[in-house]
Amino acid sequence: MNKKIGNIFKGDKVIWMVFFFLCMISIVEVFSASSNLTYKSQNYIGPIIYHAGTIFFGVLVAVITLNIPCRYFKLMTPFLLFITALTLLWVLIGGQTINGANRVISLIGFTFQPSEIAKGTIVLATAQILSAMQRENGADKKAFKWILWITIPTCVLIGLENLSTAALLFAVVILMMFIGLVPLKQLGKLVGVIGIFAFIAISMVMLVGRDTTQQEQELSKTEKIEQPKKKNTLEKMLHRADTWKGRILKFGEDDVTPQKYDLDKDAQVAHANIAIVSSNIIGKGPGQSVERDFLSQAFSDFIFAIVIEELGIIGAVFVVFLYIILLYRAARIAGRCENNFPAFLVMGLALLLVVQAAFNMMVAVGLAPVTGQPLPLISKGGTSTIINCAYIGTILSVSRSAKMKKEAVSTKNMEEDSPKRN
Repeated sequence: MNKKIGNIFKGDKVIWMVFFFLCMISIVEVFSASSNLTYKSQNYIGPIIYHAGTIFFGVLVAVITLNIPCRYFKLMTPFLLFITALTLLWVLIGGQTINGANRVISLIGFTFQPSEIAKGTIVLATAQILSAMQRENGADKKAFKWILWITIPTCVLIGLENLSTAALLFAVVILMMFIGLVPLKQLGKLVGVIGIFAFIAISMVMLVGRDTTQQEQELSKTEKIEQPKKKNTLEKMLHRADTWKGRILKFGEDDVTPQKYDLDKDAQVAHANIAIVSSNIIGKGPGQSVERDFLSQAFSDFIFAIVIEELGIIGAVFVVFLYIILLYRAARIAGRCENNFPAFLVMGLALLLVVQAAFNMMVAVGLAPVTGQPLPLISKGGTSTIINCAYIGTILSVSRSAKMKKEAVSTKNMEEDSPKRN
């Protein structure tokens, strides 16, 4: 029986344990944080059954993925690049609007986010380019250009509707190039260009975007309803500028006293802060959250605040520790790989999960502006949950099937034989 279970859950056992704990935390906390969904649907158990089913399907995807030898992932790259380009253009033209942005595509009764597929595809392509163009003293200078030729158009298409996802993906690519020994001179120039571009982009957002709060105040004073003005080409391209400008202004505001805080205007941030402060270190216990009833995205963007409220600081540290272990084990696996491609792939996917998790947690505790990034493998989701499970499966596939260095193989065999010797 144990042998049969071992044949299913192959690969790095520590990664499996981290995956298991994250899934269990997800089921408990999403069930607790879904009070708004249960109220709207008048179905107490429906949302959690759907989420648990999604996680179960994601685990199946992970098991299927880990049984694919890592060398076959190279063959998927051209196909995935084509699918990425097609779906990203599709979602811009005919995608469904969620929170003011075209982010999902509906196909045969199912909806999915093309950006989730695009993230893994770019990591896969970057790993392949870095591995193919490695030299004795590091990556060839041409690797930098090839990576940017693929990454920049993809990030632009994603960024038009989901700027934070594009920024996080680009950050992961830069980290992969640093790990892949791309010349520091090239990376330095890239960082400088990004800084200049970010300054120009923020200036355009502040110029084109409208302060909706100020407009509402002026409207309430004059009580006049004006016809909406026609948007020019730049405004159409930056139709999310109002949202971006509002988030920048809110994040840049000075701290205000609790008496002057506007709970209606900054409800998400305010109730997230209340959830964290009311945790009393040890937490209120699973299912005992109060702020879940006031946080509009308690089960997604701000689930880490609910984790802190219910599980306390200890529970929050445990969640952070799980992501640190995931990154550490991925680095160990990458260090044992004899070939470059699986090493870069496993590090890229681990960074993709951990960087997004870090940013989500920073938003929840007020260290970053609100962006709408879910907490990987914990937040409620459809496409994102399944794709993240596929990333875990790919990491496990590398740990299982990638060719390892002789020293690593001998050490692993000694560790496995040590209980028998005792």
